Amino acid sequence: MIDDPLFLALAVPAVLIVGISKGGFGGGLGGVSVPLMALAVPPTLAVAVLAPILCVMDLLSIAAWRGQWDRAILRILVPAAVVGVLLGAATFSYFNDDQIRLIIGIIAAGFGLNHLLGGRLRRRRDGEGTPGRAPLSGAFWGTLGGFTSFVAHAGGPPVNVYLLARCLPRAVYQSTTVIYYVVLNYTKLVPYTLIGQFTPEVLWTAAALVPLAPVGIFLGVWMHRRMNDLWFYRVAHLFMLLTGLKLIGDGLHLWP
Repeated sequence: MIDDPLFLALAVPAVLIVGISKGGFGGGLGGVSVPLMALAVPPTLAVAVLAPILCVMDLLSIAAWRGQWDRAILRILVPAAVVGVLLGAATFSYFNDDQIRLIIGIIAAGFGLNHLLGGRLRRRRDGEGTPGRAPLSGAFWGTLGGFTSFVAHAGGPPVNVYLLARCLPRAVYQSTTVIYYVVLNYTKLVPYTLIGQFTPEVLWTAAALVPLAPVGIFLGVWMHRRMNDLWFYRVAHLFMLLTGLKLIGDGLHLWP
């Protein structure tokens, strides 16, 4: 397994952060995990190590949020996610990490900042309904999320652009993201295997880190259930903004 002390020091908080994010905040902060681990190892190696850990987290998330998802939205997002993964696999060699980080960072930061500053989308209390399913918008953001998730496990910001605009009850929002990520992450296992991402070093490292998965999920669920709706959506949008700024900085090499 990878035994570099710097990598392990970064990988432990990275796994916990993505677990908290997936367990309670729709995956909004999960996009920082690869950049964080990539401070010590190549980004492609960080992506490969996280892939099986994310799959374990997805199963734990289903147990925590089962049965509350929006089926109409999932009928839009799930096929789009698969298409996005296939596009990512087909074009993997044509994009570098910096280009992907910059594109997704601009999307995430722009949308998160718009909401935090009281932008055009209305705030609604839990259970007041949604402003429509917007199938074309869902297909676009779901596909983009599948693509960026394949390349850098950064599928959260694009799909959150769509889901947060639907003003769903927060439990429905969280549960819907869980199913989306289940399909997304398990679909990615096939092309990752075919292109040789899962070396023995990767698998042993993932196995050593996977006990952190239930800890992160538990913390995320605990935090979600103790926040009111206003603060939940503020935190979700703040996560998007922070993720976006981090990815922009990485793409432009603004810091060492």
